Amino acid sequence: MTGLYNVPERVRALDHGHGDPLTDKERDIYDAGLIAVLKEIHDEIDRDVFAAYGWEDLGARLVGRPCATLPSPHKSEDQETAEAELLSRLVALNLERQAEEKRGLVRWLRPDYQIPKLGGKLPQTKEEQIEAEIGVVELPEKPKWPTDGLDQIRLVRDVLARAASPAEPVQIAASFDGRLTDKRRSRIAEVLETLVATGAARSGQLEGTVRYFVPR
Repeated sequence: MTGLYNVPERVRALDHGHGDPLTDKERDIYDAGLIAVLKEIHDEIDRDVFAAYGWEDLGARLVGRPCATLPSPHKSEDQETAEAELLSRLVALNLERQAEEKRGLVRWLRPDYQIPKLGGKLPQTKEEQIEAEIGVVELPEKPKWPTDGLDQIRLVRDVLARAASPAEPVQIAASFDGRLTDKRRSRIAEVLETLVATGAARSGQLEGTVRYFVPR
């Protein structure tokens, strides 16, 4: 199993001109473990994670690079700079989340499971704080609700990305032109959960209401 972790790292180093060629044992692991496929999958996951946080600029500089965030003499100055920026952003995000949770806003990863177990431990939020968190989705004009499923997902994410603060499903639904039917509300709720499941959006709970947002 260790070889399945070490060989991809060796391949990354070789891709960037560092290290000796793979040994016969490493080559056997490479072939038997489908390392080329595994490496591609890992890189794709890394890109998706950076995109979920809205940090594609760092993803372009770090995905596929050798040594990840470990010390190495083979890292370029740009990679080290990007890793330092990544750490800085993660620390800032952690502090931001701590402040939000003190106000009662939690970015649940699995709201249906976590809220019943942990939601009662949240501090109560003052009315003015609640109003500030709710906000509204302001758009130049209301877009028409598409009939194609993929277009619906793309458009809901675009609307969510424009929200000034975490939005309720009904706020997203009301952002589209036409009647606000139960069918549309139900579909938008499904789309929002799909976005959360794929990492394209997050959900948070405030005063018993689940709201959604796109990481920035």
